[in-house]
Amino acid sequence: MFKYIIKRILIFIPTLLIISIMVFVLNMYAPGDPVYNMAGIDPQSSKPLTPEAYASIKKDLGLDKPAFYFTLSSKAYPDTLYRIPKKEHQNLLSRLVGTYGNWDEVRAYHKSVENIEAAVNSIPKDSLNPKALIKIKERVRGLYAEYEDEKIQKDFEVADRYITSTPSTSVLTPLMADMKSKYAAMVNNPTTWKLKVPKFNWYGTNNQYHTWFIKFIQFDFGKSYQSKRPISEEIGERIFWTMLISVISLIIVYLLSIPLGVFSARKKDTRADSIVTTILFILYSLPSFWIATLLIVFMCNPEYLEWFPPYGVGDVEGKGFFEGFKIRAYHLILPLFCWSYGSLAFLSRQMRGGMLSVLRQDYVRTARAKGIDERKVVWKHAIRNSLLPIITIFGSVFPAMISGSIVIEIIFSLPGMGQYLYQAIVFKNFPVVSTIVMMLGLLTMIGYLIVDILYAVVDPRIRFD
Repeated sequence: MFKYIIKRILIFIPTLLIISIMVFVLNMYAPGDPVYNMAGIDPQSSKPLTPEAYASIKKDLGLDKPAFYFTLSSKAYPDTLYRIPKKEHQNLLSRLVGTYGNWDEVRAYHKSVENIEAAVNSIPKDSLNPKALIKIKERVRGLYAEYEDEKIQKDFEVADRYITSTPSTSVLTPLMADMKSKYAAMVNNPTTWKLKVPKFNWYGTNNQYHTWFIKFIQFDFGKSYQSKRPISEEIGERIFWTMLISVISLIIVYLLSIPLGVFSARKKDTRADSIVTTILFILYSLPSFWIATLLIVFMCNPEYLEWFPPYGVGDVEGKGFFEGFKIRAYHLILPLFCWSYGSLAFLSRQMRGGMLSVLRQDYVRTARAKGIDERKVVWKHAIRNSLLPIITIFGSVFPAMISGSIVIEIIFSLPGMGQYLYQAIVFKNFPVVSTIVMMLGLLTMIGYLIVDILYAVVDPRIRFD
C-alpha cells in the first residue's frame, strides 16, 4: 500500500502540470485585457491608461515576459512579439503577419497607426472639431482590430474625410499619408513563404507560466482584479464558511444515508421501503434553488413564519462563545438543509443498491445458515462491502467541500467560495477563477487517492501492492 501511495503521489506531478497548463492557456486567451481589468478601466473609455501606466501594471502582473518556455511558430513571426505592450496590438500584429508574412512592413504600419493616434489625442478641442476628433479616434482605434483590406480601406476613407473637414485636424494629413503608404508597402510586398518555414524559440524559465506556477505552489495566487487584494487572503476569509457548512453537511448526510439505505434494503418491497423510496425520490427531484427560495419566503418572512434569518451568518461581535454559537447555528440551519437533502437522497439510494447486491452474495447466505444474528450479518459482514459505492462517490464530494454551492451561497448571502467564484466569473476576475480551478483539480486527485485507501480499509480483498 505504501508503494502504491508513493506512485500515486508521483503521478500527481505530471497530472497537476497538465491541469496547470490548461488553466494557464484558458486564462491567457480569456476575453478582455488583464491590464485594463486590473485597473478597472474600460479600454474604450475617453480616458484610457497612459502608456507608462499600462506598462507599469503589465510588469506588476508579470505579463511583460514570454508566455511559455518556448514557442513553435514560423519564420515570419518575431521572437519578441510578447514585448508589444497591449494585448489587442499583439493580436493585430499576429493576424497581419499571418496574412502577409513581412514582419518589418507590418510593424512599420502598426507604428504609423500609433503615431496618428498619439497626434489625434494631442489636438485640442475647439468650436469646429469635436465631432471630427471623435470620428477620427473611432476609426484609428478601429484599425487595431481590423486585418481585412476592405474594412481597413473603409476606415481610411472615413478618417480622411474628417481630417480634411477642419483646420485643426488637417495637420494629420501627412501622418495619414504615411500610414497609407506603410499599409500599401505591407500589402504589396508579402513574404508568405516565411509562413511555411518552421521556427523554434527558447525563452528559458523567465516566462509567465513558470512564474505563475512557482508562485501557485508557494500559495501566492496573485491579486484580485476587483479588490486589488491578494487572492490568498480572500480565499482564507471565505474558505472557512464553505468548509464549515460542507463538513457538517457531509457528516449529517453520511450518518443518515447509511442506516437509511440499509433499512430500505432490509425492508425491500415492503410498505416501509416504498415510503422511504418515494420520499427520497421526491427529495432528489427537488431543485435546491427552488427549495431555498420557498424556505426564505415562508420561514423567514414576517407575513408567514419568521422562524429563521433570511441571509448572512449573523453578527457575533462582542458576543460570548455560546451566544455566538447560537447565532451562527440559527443562521446556518436553512443553508445546511438545502445543502444536504439532495445528497442524502442520492447517497441513501446508492447505499440501498449496494446493500441489496451484497445481501445476495453466498457468504451472507452462509452466515445466515450458520445461525448468526441478522443484525450481526448486516452490520458486520455485509456493511463493509456495500460501502464501496459510497466511498467512490466521496472522491467527487471531497473537492465540493472547497468549491461550495454557488446557488445556495448566493441565495442565502453566505460569504463562501461558491459566491466568490460566481462573482469572479461575472466580473471576469480570471486569476481568481484559475486559482479555484487549480485547487479543485488538486483536491480531486487527493480525493480519489483517499478513496483508493478507503477501499483497502473496508475490503481486505483489495490490495494495491
